[in-house]
Amino acid sequence: MVHVVLPYWGDPALLDRAVDSVLAQSDLGWRLTIVDDHYPDTRAEMTYSAHPDSRISYLRNPENLGVSGNFERCRTLADGDLVVFLGSDDLLLPDYVAELRRARAEHPDATIIQPGVRVIDGEDRPSSGLAERVKAWLTPSGPRPVVLSGEELAASLLRGNWLYWPSLAFDGAAVARHSFRPDLPIILDLAFILDMVLDGAQLVLREEVTFCYRRHDDSASSISSLQGSRFADERRFYREIAGRLESRGWRRAGSVARRRWVSRMHALSLLPSAALQRSGRGVVIVLRHVLSR
Repeated sequence: MVHVVLPYWGDPALLDRAVDSVLAQSDLGWRLTIVDDHYPDTRAEMTYSAHPDSRISYLRNPENLGVSGNFERCRTLADGDLVVFLGSDDLLLPDYVAELRRARAEHPDATIIQPGVRVIDGEDRPSSGLAERVKAWLTPSGPRPVVLSGEELAASLLRGNWLYWPSLAFDGAAVARHSFRPDLPIILDLAFILDMVLDGAQLVLREEVTFCYRRHDDSASSISSLQGSRFADERRFYREIAGRLESRGWRRAGSVARRRWVSRMHALSLLPSAALQRSGRGVVIVLRHVLSR
């Protein structure tokens, strides 16, 4: 069974579409749990607190837990053979669950399954901006499925995170063993995955496109980058993970983490925005991230 857990915060109309995409699955082997992080608009509660489909459950946090806190609550509720942390504005294509279960049968030792992804913008149009071109460049090449693990997988993800987090399916037992870090709200996904990699995780990259990932221009990570919080988190995280990898004997992956070239290039790409906003502080933050060791 695939347990889809959905940490909700945002537009109720987009949530409705995400839920409809789950209901439209060709394979009925799923459950959906919506965890509302005390969003001010209560339409989601009115719609889903007593949904007629018994596979859908709804919980509302008594207070706002924030990104990390709500993801951690979702993790503790997850109990499927496969677990998906679905974004509240993303969409499953009709064969998503069927493809996950097929991948699970073909790769029973896999900890993480990355299906094929279609990127869309806020109006559901195909999106192929800079982020997608960089991810395509970073994604391992070769015939699919591609199976990665160990230092090779760690180095690949630290060179640049090419995964689409909300589309991933995780082994339920692995999810139960690893927590989301409260001190890394913007890059909690990469930290969570690398904890699994250090624990022996195997990742399978599939070809079949079964997921629509929505790319917003004003995403939380971009705004946070200009404010500097993501960059400070990233520098601290990359230093920490480099030390952990090197202590494991994965020196090549540790070296990749210390160089963090894609992280530096991402910061550099924001320099024109900081300059146009006439934000001296923003320029300093960007340059510090690009130039610091």
